[in-house]
Amino acid sequence: MPKSSVFSSKALHGFKQFVRSEASRFLALALFLVAVFYIIPICISVYMSFTPLRNWNIDRYAGIFVGLENYYRFFYLLANDPSVKSVFLTTAVFVALTLAVNVLGGLSLAIATFFVNERAAGGLQLLWLLPRMTPIAVYSLIWYYFFHPSSIGTINGILYKLGLISKPIDIGQGIIPWGAWAIIVFVNGLVGVSYGMIVFTSAINNIPKELVIAARVDGASNWDITRKILVPMLRWHILYVTTWQLLSLLTTYDHLFLLVKWGLVNRDYGTTWSLYIYNTAFLTGLQDQGLAAAAGVILVIVSSILGFITLKLMGFDKLIKPPRGDL
Repeated sequence: MPKSSVFSSKALHGFKQFVRSEASRFLALALFLVAVFYIIPICISVYMSFTPLRNWNIDRYAGIFVGLENYYRFFYLLANDPSVKSVFLTTAVFVALTLAVNVLGGLSLAIATFFVNERAAGGLQLLWLLPRMTPIAVYSLIWYYFFHPSSIGTINGILYKLGLISKPIDIGQGIIPWGAWAIIVFVNGLVGVSYGMIVFTSAINNIPKELVIAARVDGASNWDITRKILVPMLRWHILYVTTWQLLSLLTTYDHLFLLVKWGLVNRDYGTTWSLYIYNTAFLTGLQDQGLAAAAGVILVIVSSILGFITLKLMGFDKLIKPPRGDL
């Protein structure tokens, strides 16, 4: 029997065993939700990427097959359209800097609050949770007025009173591209920091207190405890937060959409890949869902590759190996 047939029969047998097991019933709801909200939308997007769908005219365009035309158009725009090139430059800068802020900031906050008294730690953690608890529109509006390019803006008002400027500074539109990048990284970074802080704080609280007490008895400083106990025992959580935030940042666009639409941030250097897809599908004069779907499918592929690379670089294979036990 060919090896492929043997492999197929084993895979089918394993699948049947899984269906009959308790685990399948336990995971049934989760698998259903994943299929409805992830797998099916991806399949629809892939299908749309092979059609000339425009202006949501499904009756006219959904049954027409154009092959890879939308993918050719996408790569042509990437190679020849400066505005599309800036989208991918912005995406690279935004994801890299915001990811660093999210992971390192969340880890630093979790470790810092570990070494202070419980009441102060709770207050600091609640303060950093406010960006995540605040509605997106309200949160974006706060930073809109904070960076507003007039005398009503918080930054400009402070600089006026200090006598450091004679006219308002337009950070998001005038200091291109660094000003626009700084705003979108800052605004999204605060939200991501709170998520990392929650995960790392929960993990630190589950580290056996005896390890820290024993280190204190041996004269270890806070830095020694952080470097030799806390960080090594947070490897799984650092891996998880890094991978999750990477994939999340590649697909986020809500805060960016509002800041760009309100004119606070330059459109070319405030638009990421995911926001470009949304604009192409819904907001441009000719709503091109076929092109947007092709860009979305490529984003899914790129995200999967980057996620896999992140897992490899951070030693996922070593972390899932069973412990060797006492020798």
